[in-house]
Amino acid sequence: MSGLATRLYKGQADLNIVGKRKIWFTVAAVAVLIAVVSFFARGFTLGIEFSGGNEFQVPASVGTLQHAEETVEEALAEAPNPGGDPLRVASTQQVGGGEGTYLIRTSEMEPEQSEAVKQHLVEAFGIPAGEISNSRVSGAWGAQVTERALLGLVIFVAVVMLYLIVRFEWRMAAAAVSSLLFDLLLTAGVYSLVGFEITPSTIIGFLTILGFALYDVVVVFDKVQENTRGITASSSQTYAEAANLAVNQTLMRSINTGLVALLPVGGLLFIGAGLLGAGTLRDLGLVLFVGMGIAVYSSIFFATPVLTTLKGYEPKYQAHTQRVLARRAAIARGDVTPKTARSPKQSAPAQPRDDAEVAALAGAAPKVGARPTAKRPSGNRGGRSGSRPRGGKRH
Repeated sequence: MSGLATRLYKGQADLNIVGKRKIWFTVAAVAVLIAVVSFFARGFTLGIEFSGGNEFQVPASVGTLQHAEETVEEALAEAPNPGGDPLRVASTQQVGGGEGTYLIRTSEMEPEQSEAVKQHLVEAFGIPAGEISNSRVSGAWGAQVTERALLGLVIFVAVVMLYLIVRFEWRMAAAAVSSLLFDLLLTAGVYSLVGFEITPSTIIGFLTILGFALYDVVVVFDKVQENTRGITASSSQTYAEAANLAVNQTLMRSINTGLVALLPVGGLLFIGAGLLGAGTLRDLGLVLFVGMGIAVYSSIFFATPVLTTLKGYEPKYQAHTQRVLARRAAIARGDVTPKTARSPKQSAPAQPRDDAEVAALAGAAPKVGARPTAKRPSGNRGGRSGSRPRGGKRH
């Protein structure tokens, strides 16, 4: 038997994905439930652009990024904070690389508090006050970005629904959009559970993964439509089985597409953010990596099972499934002979002919261009005889 990888590439893996859709729906329901509970229990770690705060820019010549962060934390601990929430460092990143600048974001402070922190940094680093900049960021800008992103999401979903209804049908459109919403919920759930910081780059990444997820779903649905076209005219395969075949035929393509997309995003995340310290690349790469991974899963194990379930409510497909199952039951009982089965006469091998029969048949066959031969009539029958009578005289 060939290996699983070979059968996957040939589309012959025969994995019963659609047939086990109850398992995938259970997994999806549990994952969505955990995500929703996390939304209310833990919430989200909002960046300074959404929650508001202060931002300090320190030259990288003061030391390492960790040293700068620890110094800022000490300054926050010593800053006057009568009855307020504890001041903390929200995020740190290096901008420019090499002898660049450290960007340190903190929780929101009053002007006198931020001035006290800045004075502490001047004394701790031993640099002029002009080399340290301090600015306050309002959370209103992040709220505006969120509002625009939600508006863009609604417009995107509406356009996608319209396109899929025109290209396929409304059930495929509903299944595809439910898959997109599933991707967004799980990605947001991962951010809530792990505590990843949400920044404007994260919002941009959320909108970006929708395009990738939609592309993969459309490829699978196109194959499903090809396999199920005119399926009710035959009794050999149900709609669910044809859809499952389409998933198997496109399974390796979905996996390859996911790997090809995740490799550069992984490089962006682990090399650009991890080694080079680019904070913006980290925010964008993280949401793309998590969202694309979930999109690959949903296109295989969620979108097509949802489509098959919706199709199962149509009366014509219900009747077609019952007809296919009834025919298979009749074949199992022996009441119906499959079309592929041969009768005894058809299945009996042809008897070889002997040489005499072959020669006779060959002799009987006229040659190309030969005149047809006929048996000469015996006797005169109003014509000349074949021979002249002996002893007769000619008059």
